[in-house]
Amino acid sequence: MHTPPITTPTPPITNPKTPTTNPKTPTPTPRIAIIGLGYVGLPLARLFATKFPVVGFDINTKRVAELISGTDVTLEVSDAVLQAVLVDKSSNEKGLLCTTAIDDLKDCNYYIITVPTPVDKNNRPVLTPLIKASETVGSVLKKDDIVIYESTVYPGATEEECIPVLERVSGLVFNQDFFAGYSPERINPGDKEHTIEKILKVTSGSTPEIGKKVDELYRSVIIAGTHLAPTIKVAEAAKVIENSQRDINIAFVNELAKIFNLMDINTHDVLAAAGSKWNFLPFKPGLVGGHCIGVDPYYLAQKAQEYGYHPEIILAGRRLNDSMGQYVATEVIKLMIAKDIRIKNSNILILGITFKENCPDVRNTKVVDVVAALKEYNTNVTIYDPWANEEEVMHEYGLRSTKEVPTKKFDAIILTVAHNEFKELDFDSLKNQLSVTYDVKGVLHEDVDGKL
Repeated sequence: MHTPPITTPTPPITNPKTPTTNPKTPTPTPRIAIIGLGYVGLPLARLFATKFPVVGFDINTKRVAELISGTDVTLEVSDAVLQAVLVDKSSNEKGLLCTTAIDDLKDCNYYIITVPTPVDKNNRPVLTPLIKASETVGSVLKKDDIVIYESTVYPGATEEECIPVLERVSGLVFNQDFFAGYSPERINPGDKEHTIEKILKVTSGSTPEIGKKVDELYRSVIIAGTHLAPTIKVAEAAKVIENSQRDINIAFVNELAKIFNLMDINTHDVLAAAGSKWNFLPFKPGLVGGHCIGVDPYYLAQKAQEYGYHPEIILAGRRLNDSMGQYVATEVIKLMIAKDIRIKNSNILILGITFKENCPDVRNTKVVDVVAALKEYNTNVTIYDPWANEEEVMHEYGLRSTKEVPTKKFDAIILTVAHNEFKELDFDSLKNQLSVTYDVKGVLHEDVDGKL
């Protein structure tokens, strides 16, 4: 019998330097840059710094110097909490490096832009800070980096306005060399209960894969969880309607206040009665300012008009809310006339200049509208606010304010902001024999002559 020879299979030819398998490239550790260290950027930078290396960048040298010294004048982050995360340039571990040097951004792979998006005097969106921040990031952008925008904008602004700037400055191709995301800020200035990590975060990405990466990044620090929107435009639209909805609801109760004042009905009593129904929305009348509610509806309206649609309800709400400063001043003047108080050269005390209570933020405050309207009657207006920075008030509005309780007496006192200090104020020590007290916020315990 013939026995076939035993043969050994020839092994495949391989390059000893080439692995036989292709393991997945590990995802690099996030090194995060926060562009803009204001009311939004600093709390976010501090939170991420508890887990990742973070570079906080701002062009305001005074602001950065204060942060490096361990102090946040906005009071959003306590000194102890801020100091616990600060690191210097020699550190490669988790922590926050605050800087004005663009070179310090070069090693980052996530760039989060949190600059303001205001409107001009004609209520048209101003994207200049956003464009400048995009140019800064574009100058250090590398392959595979991700740029995330948090600034409130109209739907489409990220991809139509910001991305072209990143491409032009960096020379890279969008969604090929670098990627983008949008996660709208939900900071509530002055709120120590609903802090950033306790507010659910909307996220999105320029591709489905990037959307997941952006979502994972925020989910690693946001304990309230995240909501991944299907596109950047959806996330942009969601943010801008959040504040537009609040603006319209406040406009409704402001209009109710005007109606019920004519009927001599207490608006706050009406709202308390109506609020006994489980699904009644608890909005209150007042001055609507700040960096969000008083601004964001104009961004949506501008974009709608570009598409040929004139938004009636949104702009009607804005017009009504923008008129409330003049309305408050007029009501006070009427009350003074009813008491035979001479208007010209009268002394009027304004309690509060910030846009909301227990917060130093004076951005887009509508109290200035009350002041401007009163000055048209040649009155002498004194502004007392223990929270507001006098230099900032003067710089932004050309108005003098004081942190000290005035010692003279006034012909009229108007509470415009519900700071805790005002609820315990000795009003009798500030009043003349005939004085008018007007409570915009409906928080004073004593009898007042008028309120919204």
